[in-house]
Formats: sequence, C-alpha cells, structure tokens
Amino acid sequence: MAELVMPVPDWKQAEAEFMANLAGDEIYTKYAVQDGATYCHQEDLVKMYLANQWGANLSVTGADGLPPIKMAGNAVRPSTGVRLSMRLPPTMDPQVAEAAIRAKLTTDVPYGAKVTLKGGHAGAGWCMKVLSPWLDGALKQAGSDFYGKPAGSYGMGGSIPFLSELEKMYPATQIVALGVLGPGSNAHGPNEMVDLDYLQKMTCALAHVLPSAAGQAK
Repeated sequence: MAELVMPVPDWKQAEAEFMANLAGDEIYTKYAVQDGATYCHQEDLVKMYLANQWGANLSVTGADGLPPIKMAGNAVRPSTGVRLSMRLPPTMDPQVAEAAIRAKLTTDVPYGAKVTLKGGHAGAGWCMKVLSPWLDGALKQAGSDFYGKPAGSYGMGGSIPFLSELEKMYPATQIVALGVLGPGSNAHGPNEMVDLDYLQKMTCALAHVLPSAAGQAK
C-alpha cells in the first residue's frame, strides 16, 4: 500500500547528517546500557538517527495470561493477551496505520487462532517544518553562544499528539519544541532529574531567540 510508505524528506536526511557530525557518538552514549551491550545501528549514526525518529517500531509493553515463573508449568492457557505500542513515522496518518495493523493481525491467523483487538489509541505524530532562515540562524547562534556549538534539531520517536493538534490550529506558524533533557536526565526513569546548568543555558538561549521572533513580527 503506497500510503503506508513514508519517504524520508531530503531536509530530514540532511538534518540527520548534521546531527551525526555535531554530536558524534554522544547520540547514543548518553543512554546507559548493560556493560558489553551495544546500541542499534551504532556503526552508522545517520541510520541510527533516522531509525530513532522516522522508522516504525513495535514494543510489547505488557502481557496477561502468562503465569509467574514459580507457578508456571506445562499447562495449556485459555488465552494470552499483550499490549502493543507501535511508533509511526511522524507524517503517517495514525488511522490508516491502525487499519493496516488490524488487518495484518486478524487475517490468515496461523492455525485459525482467534485474535481480538480492543482498546486502541491512535495519536498523530508531528514533524517540524523547514524553518525560515532567520529562525534557523537565531537558534544556531544561540546554541553557539551558550553551548559552544550551533544548535541542531533532534527528532524523537514517540511524539506528543498535542503538537500535531497545535499545528492544525495555526498552520502558518513555525513551531519549535524545546526541552531540558540535559546530561543524565534519564527521562521517564525512576531517577529522572533536570541538569540545572543545562536548564540555565536553555533559558538564556530562548531569551536570545525571542527578540529575533519579535523583530520578524513587526
């Protein structure tokens, strides 16, 4: 199905190459893993970048029907349930993707097993537009002034649907999502934290970009 293929735009490919050169192996070393483990596509940082924010990804986030290990035996289970989370390319229509997934899981099921899907939630992703030269320049300059290197945009798979809705309301507006996931933040982890030095620099950078935006609005 052609509508299920989301080609990577040329500007996104260029962004991936820029970020790979800018960050180097820090793109993945900032995430802690077990000693001796490796990262997906760490031999190709451009591929890693694009796979992380543009490629589809399926996660099993929960399961029912499986007994605890201490009680498990060679018994036939009446049913097994899993909760799945599918990350989509940011420009993919989630309704189209959901229909394709439903058809795939319920058509020609091996051995005629019964598959039931329920409780689905399809949230739209969001992809930043190509920025105007003045805004792109202001962001890069603020990055150089406060972080010692020009700023770059970093897409992340697992978008916040709010951004997509915001763009629908203001289609002519350039939206830039900023965050404070500084060194060692461990977002969504039990030891999640904010690096105060990083946060201070982010605040200063934003304060220097806003006057540029105000000047364009005049």
